[in-house]
Amino acid sequence: MAGNNLVNWIVKGGRVIGPAPFLVAGVLNVTPDSFFDGGKYHNFEKALDRACLLIKQGAHIIDIGGESTRPFSERVGADTELARVLPVLKKVLEIHPHANVSIDTYKPGIAAECLNSGASIINDVSACCFDPGLLDVVAEFKPGYVLMHSSGDPRTMQIDPRYDDVVGEVKSFFDERLSVLVRSGLPENRIVLDPGIGFGKTLEHNLELMHRIDEFFSLGFPLYLGLSNKSLWGKFLGLEPDCRETATQVALGLMAAKGVGIHRVHDVESTINTLEILKKIWI
Repeated sequence: MAGNNLVNWIVKGGRVIGPAPFLVAGVLNVTPDSFFDGGKYHNFEKALDRACLLIKQGAHIIDIGGESTRPFSERVGADTELARVLPVLKKVLEIHPHANVSIDTYKPGIAAECLNSGASIINDVSACCFDPGLLDVVAEFKPGYVLMHSSGDPRTMQIDPRYDDVVGEVKSFFDERLSVLVRSGLPENRIVLDPGIGFGKTLEHNLELMHRIDEFFSLGFPLYLGLSNKSLWGKFLGLEPDCRETATQVALGLMAAKGVGIHRVHDVESTINTLEILKKIWI
């Protein structure tokens, strides 16, 4: 297995997630319009039940999102987003005080409020580019931080994305943003890298990123990947959203075998099983 190192991710407060061969982040979208599960967990009680189930199934991280980042989605106001995520965050940590909760946001105010309330990770699709004020927040709290590549914002990212060399250009983007983050005061050991599958990429770009995923290990950071039920499986195999789990697990297993350490998924139970099989027969 390439990149055969244990994942050891330091998050807010110096807490360490790991060491482990793989970490699983369970997706919890408390939105009405996310591409796969929009509306399923928009209700507080349903969201809380889902979070507790994901933890029971073995998720190392619960990633809560209050604004859809699917292609062509519209932004929501900070008040709306906070009202969606904060009550769930607080109740999850009341029931599971040692849980690692990630907040999927690019808004500084949301990030600060949630970190103050016990979140330990910020999963940022913007790389602190939509609102540079997020740099101050992550420098102050020093949470775990998912640095993701996207070409444009969700409203525009899928309008004719083009690259001469998608892997080389994503790596250059990471180099530039890593420098900005570290200069701002975020320690390197808080950062993991997400190439942003489906964010400003065509099907061919996404497949190329996965084919050459091992080239990102030269940057020296753990890789975080979200392949779960993405539209690329519809474009590639003609699969409807509720028929993409097998494709997700096959691709996830291949990426894990290449050394990707952190996997963001909707189906935690299947992912834990996939990774257990991989550990038994591959590592």
